[in-house]
Amino acid sequence: MQRRAVTAVLAAATLLLTAGCSSGDGLDPDIGRSTSPGGAQSGGSESGASAPASEGAAEEAPPAKGSVKVVRTVTDGLKSPWGLAPLPEGGLLVSSRDEGTITLVDEKTGKQTEVGSVPGVAPGGEGGLMGLALSPTYASDHMVYAYFTSDSDNRVVRMQYDAKRPAGERLGAPDTVFRGIPKGTNHNGGRIAFGPDKMLYVGTGETYVTELAQDKKSTGGKILRLTPEGEPAPGNPFDSPVYSYGHRNVQGLAWDSRQRLFASEFGQDTWDELNHIKPGGNYGWPDVEGKSDDSRYESPVDQWSTDEASPSGIAYAKGSVWMAGLRGKRLWRIPLKGTQESAEPQAFLEGDYGRLRTVVAAGGGKLWLVTSETDGRGTPGGKDDRILELRVT
Repeated sequence: MQRRAVTAVLAAATLLLTAGCSSGDGLDPDIGRSTSPGGAQSGGSESGASAPASEGAAEEAPPAKGSVKVVRTVTDGLKSPWGLAPLPEGGLLVSSRDEGTITLVDEKTGKQTEVGSVPGVAPGGEGGLMGLALSPTYASDHMVYAYFTSDSDNRVVRMQYDAKRPAGERLGAPDTVFRGIPKGTNHNGGRIAFGPDKMLYVGTGETYVTELAQDKKSTGGKILRLTPEGEPAPGNPFDSPVYSYGHRNVQGLAWDSRQRLFASEFGQDTWDELNHIKPGGNYGWPDVEGKSDDSRYESPVDQWSTDEASPSGIAYAKGSVWMAGLRGKRLWRIPLKGTQESAEPQAFLEGDYGRLRTVVAAGGGKLWLVTSETDGRGTPGGKDDRILELRVT
């Protein structure tokens, strides 16, 4: 793998957190995710400014080498699974991109129960029903947020989940939170997550209209930061929904134990990226793919050839970012010290389970991993899709 050394240490953030964001309260120090019901599906969150965390010697790096153990297959036979949201009361909600449905998986028995269909989903290409996230006040409102492709756009809706209702009827009518995100056959983004600042982060794509990524008035090729009601979050850098720009197709969002945001995204033909996200940061697309010496753009933490990665979901656990690879058919471990790699990334499960779509941290070195062999690009006649329980170090 070609690699270029990181040439500069990123400056420590100096902006204050916006009101309502904790400086660590409610965070599991292992995985950096909200420990309150309805916390982010793959991490906690930061405020409109970068978290005020030191990146010097006070931070310890994890071991250079880690490990992955597949504990068990939780369930299989899933159809085009995409988003995953663990419920605080138990069970895993899984979205089907192409079916437009949400299924409850009993993580102990593997039993699948369809809880309902999401009206308005128009699957096609890489579009359909994608990311899921629980309301930061899920314990009281039982709201489930979903990102999907409609006939006209990509949008975020929220629905009340009622486990007491019959199977297939447990989702309330969708309330549209945010609409108008550009749609296309491909590059529809789709990952959403809440964090301890109670704001909703949304990863979008530029739908092959590359100029959208640099257009700060467009929501395509961006990371958006919204209130739970869908308004631009207080403290956003451009007084708009836009949090960062210059992205090609954001697929993963996760935060470390110090509330620093990381995102994975597809490159074109050369480099896929893992980025440390700064408010207002320009990540270069379409002018730059991968690392660059141009000071106008933020360089990635690391880059991979597209056949090694094509990254989708990410999670933070045991001092490392864990990144699921679609075309790469492997799980990457990227150990961090601050916002830089502390050692060479490691690849696990290479080819063992096919395309890997979503990875979610569950505390104590436990991960949920979702495969993606039935998304139209899997191995012909290949494996069913499944959820795996992993133990990592």
